Amino acid sequence: MSQFISGATANLKTDSGAAADGLTDKFVDGFGGVAAEPPRWDVSRIEALLDLPFSDLIHRAQLVHRQYHDANAVQLSTLISVKTGGCPEDCGYCPQAARYHTSVENQHMLSLEEVVTTAAAAKARGASRFCMGAAWRGPKQRDIEKMVEMVSAVKALGLETCTTLGMLKPGQAEQLRQAGLDYYNHNLDTAPEFYGEVITTRNYEDRLGTLEKVRGAGINVCCGGIVGMGESRRGRAGLIAQLANLDPYPESVPINHLVQVEGTPLHGTAVLDPLEFVRTIAAARITMPKAMVRLSAGRQEMPDAVQALCFLAGANSIFYGDKLLTTGNPEAERDKALFGKLGLRSI
Repeated sequence: MSQFISGATANLKTDSGAAADGLTDKFVDGFGGVAAEPPRWDVSRIEALLDLPFSDLIHRAQLVHRQYHDANAVQLSTLISVKTGGCPEDCGYCPQAARYHTSVENQHMLSLEEVVTTAAAAKARGASRFCMGAAWRGPKQRDIEKMVEMVSAVKALGLETCTTLGMLKPGQAEQLRQAGLDYYNHNLDTAPEFYGEVITTRNYEDRLGTLEKVRGAGINVCCGGIVGMGESRRGRAGLIAQLANLDPYPESVPINHLVQVEGTPLHGTAVLDPLEFVRTIAAARITMPKAMVRLSAGRQEMPDAVQALCFLAGANSIFYGDKLLTTGNPEAERDKALFGKLGLRSI
């Protein structure tokens, strides 16, 4: 897992589910065929998927989606920032970087009581997973001890737990796992070839190393990326290839649409066409059939019709609530109305 992929380097590990079309122990390959073994995904193969006529791509994503998932069920997650601002990294999209002049202020870590109260409210609104993020390069031991308390308390509410805390040191993932952590989020952000255009304070191997620690501790991996940062279609294919060829691929795959924040280097980047975002969702679904593919940042700016196309393309998870870490998110009532129009149910 510590090597970049320039071609197909790993077999996907997946089981077959009870397929609506009668397929058993078979894999829809995204090109209209069925194979006995899961396909290997190199960048060119995923780029070929993205190049398909739109209706063909969506149809093939639906075939895969229905083989593994309830096509009308969407998982709800809520995200809270437990430590906001002051991050020493230089991620070009992030308003929490201390070096950028944005409206985000450095704040102290939330108390255990504040986190538990927010988690209970999220559960009451229908969320099944509660995600806690902190603006660190990586947590210190005293930070891990506080996060252990938070994870344990949120888990006791009957919620799935997820944290995104930056790069982990040896032993930290095990402490989180013992507290009951279900998922650890650590995004790859983009393809390795484009990574240096966005971040210079850590490299791709740093990210892969944290994912190895998470896997080694027995925690589920939540790992995705951001599109619309000025990358090419091949760059988006490269991101999906990296994710799909992790062994195993992530259980949860958040796909973020860049939210441009004034004061960050990526503010003013040409806006990605919405249908290109939908194509990326479809490619993620085809290449990672069992994963929960989540609509994450940028959903507030998406019209209902674009979100509907994303669900059609295989997205089956959203961040639910009024705010993500520092940016807005569709209000819960808007989501309920959208689900009603589309006949979707939450899980």
